[in-house]
Amino acid sequence: MTLLNIKNLSVQFTQDGQTTTAVDEVSLSISAGETVAIVGESGSGKSVTALSTVDLLPKNAAVRGSITYKDEEMIGASESTLQRIRGNNISFIFQEPMTSLNPLHTIEKQLGESLFIHQGLRGVALQDRILELLVKVGIPDPNMRLKSYPHQLSGGQRQRVMIAMALANGPDLLIADEPTTALDVTIEAQILDLLAGLQRTEGLSLLFITHDLGVVRKIADRVIVMQEGVVVETGDTSQIFNAPKHAYTKMLLKAETGGGPEPVSEDAPTILLTQKLKVWFPIQRGLLRRTVGYVKAVNEASFSVSAGETLGVVGESGSGKTSLALAIMRLISSENKIFFNEKDISNLSRREMRSIRSNIQMVFQDPFGSLSPRMSVMEIIAEGLKVHNKSNKTNHRNEVSSILKEVGLDPLTMDRYPHEFSGGQRQRIAIARAMILKPKFVVLDEPTSALDRTVQMQIVELLRTLQQKYQLGYLFISHDLKIVRALSHKVIVMKDGDIVEHGRAVQVFDNPKNTYTQTLLSAALG
Repeated sequence: MTLLNIKNLSVQFTQDGQTTTAVDEVSLSISAGETVAIVGESGSGKSVTALSTVDLLPKNAAVRGSITYKDEEMIGASESTLQRIRGNNISFIFQEPMTSLNPLHTIEKQLGESLFIHQGLRGVALQDRILELLVKVGIPDPNMRLKSYPHQLSGGQRQRVMIAMALANGPDLLIADEPTTALDVTIEAQILDLLAGLQRTEGLSLLFITHDLGVVRKIADRVIVMQEGVVVETGDTSQIFNAPKHAYTKMLLKAETGGGPEPVSEDAPTILLTQKLKVWFPIQRGLLRRTVGYVKAVNEASFSVSAGETLGVVGESGSGKTSLALAIMRLISSENKIFFNEKDISNLSRREMRSIRSNIQMVFQDPFGSLSPRMSVMEIIAEGLKVHNKSNKTNHRNEVSSILKEVGLDPLTMDRYPHEFSGGQRQRIAIARAMILKPKFVVLDEPTSALDRTVQMQIVELLRTLQQKYQLGYLFISHDLKIVRALSHKVIVMKDGDIVEHGRAVQVFDNPKNTYTQTLLSAALG
């Protein structure tokens, strides 16, 4: 039985007098119990197509065509019809649960609200149903979690709560829009297993939107490939992966970051060295804020990075990766020694660190969050030059122009603002901001996690080129082990603040010794 049928769907957005076509004559269907994946790069129309199903598009959207749910037309349907189907029959799981969950309400209240509105449940019956849902999605100690707020849960737990909310009213169709993008490989595998299990036990149909073809291969029955708002290919998963017909599909499948880094010179100097580095956060309680224990974020981390070398850091969320990076940057306090260019920087004051900061730069996971929306690209990139008095102000535009060319951006765009660029372009801007100071060492904290595979490949190639040209040392943090393998000379594996494995990248990936490393590699690489 066909559950959802989309015929000749077109969506246009009008803004500032300009009309943009986001979806153009798209047709697809989903049968009962079927998993259909929509793949394509950012801007291909995947999410717009999904949001169109129950009219969740903004008011400036003009929708044409037909969308039927069990033969009931959705385009032009009354608000009461849409409200009946939203959440009841068709439910959504979004990419980032922290933006979907209310930070001011407990998990119990947020789950209970939907159950009360749609099913009229209250009291003991309501609480029993909430607990049942939390157990179903694998939340540990569900009774203890009822009064928890979203920020008190891990990323994987928050996503499980979102799935519980989506399942609350027994939907027929679950639309999952990039539900695993921001998760560790092990958590991603757990969420995929959970969705597959729920699909079997609940009889769900699943529309899965992603740019990760590895996920598609694991979960989908059929695949729909979209490019610039148009469906360019559709077919069974095996056919799409083994015998793709369209050039764009072939390009997506080839967009796997491969190869390895250039070898490090034997006489390359050591840029960064740590000796038993510790980052412990005190747990303080009581009126006098007495220290009763410690959160051991990093335990005795010892490693080195040479010029032209990349040290990959992998591990699940909470393993200590970012705490390690922030300690190296001297942005959080730590114990024991950190040497930069043979100088002990572990106890330098903020003023003493200032002269060194231009040589140690950081690129963050979310360029949109780390780039000021109120500043132009010119102002963002030149800010470091002003702070560190690196050049004459009159030369700033020339220097910004030069670095934009180097990272593959048009210098004529320097007076635009971050929102006018794609995700990949924003990440290039973030890299340009770091590189304009000509650093010796760069910390890269998940710089490719939110990007399409094709864009990820481009960013990796850019990082390789810059490293070779300037003999940069990289500390590369990522949960994407394929990219870590492609970029890293050495790898450290972290778990609960400890380095459980450390060695050459080839050795760690091809012959892992630690059980935890083996689990990570199995989840990521199959």
